[in-house]
Amino acid sequence: MKILVVGAGATGGYFGARLAQAGKDVTFLVRPRRAAVLRERGLRVTGPGETETVAPVLVTAGELTGHYDLVLLSVKATALDAALDDIAPAVGPGSAVVPLLNGMAHLDRLNDRFGAGAVLGGVARIITTLNEEGDIVRLAPVASLSIGEQGGGPSPRVEVIAAELADAGIDTQMPADILSSMWSKWVLISTLAGLTCLMRGTTGDVAAVPGGRDFVAALLAESAGVAAAAGHPVPKSELDAVAAMLTKEASPLTASLYRDVVQGAPTEVEHVFGDLVDRARLLSVDTPLLELATLSLRVHEHRIAATTTVRP
Repeated sequence: MKILVVGAGATGGYFGARLAQAGKDVTFLVRPRRAAVLRERGLRVTGPGETETVAPVLVTAGELTGHYDLVLLSVKATALDAALDDIAPAVGPGSAVVPLLNGMAHLDRLNDRFGAGAVLGGVARIITTLNEEGDIVRLAPVASLSIGEQGGGPSPRVEVIAAELADAGIDTQMPADILSSMWSKWVLISTLAGLTCLMRGTTGDVAAVPGGRDFVAALLAESAGVAAAAGHPVPKSELDAVAAMLTKEASPLTASLYRDVVQGAPTEVEHVFGDLVDRARLLSVDTPLLELATLSLRVHEHRIAATTTVRP
């Protein structure tokens, strides 16, 4: 299977590295600046007790030739528009595009561009980040992918892709309803990001103070309420697991979106929060805490825009 990994960041880089280590035919589509780093240092994955380096096959926009069987799209939502143009030469009649973005809005964009038949649903569950050297740092052992047809149910192509990923040692699942799995991930991400961004600390920091656990429960209830109203209720067992994870004592857990805020970088506020609160309004679901998180992050985006605007 000819595989194109779009983006070699904390998520795509990790899963792409696993594919490359297994000898799969994998190419990374990256920006020139990222390509320079990877050519100098290699694609490095570090974590507790491990440091692995692979020499990735790289292409930049404009260098793609021929179609790919599988396109793993792992970019931030803010880079989605550019990525759609970049990958167009790689998507042919038999290609399958698997997006690993948070939220749901990207599905409509991909369906409009390449046709719903070419696009699968995808969920990445992984906790990684990039360090200052551009290496991928694993912050927790969890690392899995879920893929499925947007219409649900099993399909031969999903089984073939899952087998290819599993053969590379990637924990791969094929849920019967991938859209519900994507909503479940959205509930987790919006709760975790809202919690850490609003409170400006780790989940352990929040859980340690009076009212912290109640705040987690209230924020989780809002996100879960939107999912349920949209027709994708998250099972109680999953909600209980999320609540337990986000209230674990002394946990250093934070959201990648929060880490972006701390670094003064742009965030995926509109994709993770703006779209969610818009859907909540259409579904008549009250989400005051999610709206507060959205406003806070929009202020952050405004500050970034104001400091980067070039004035004559």
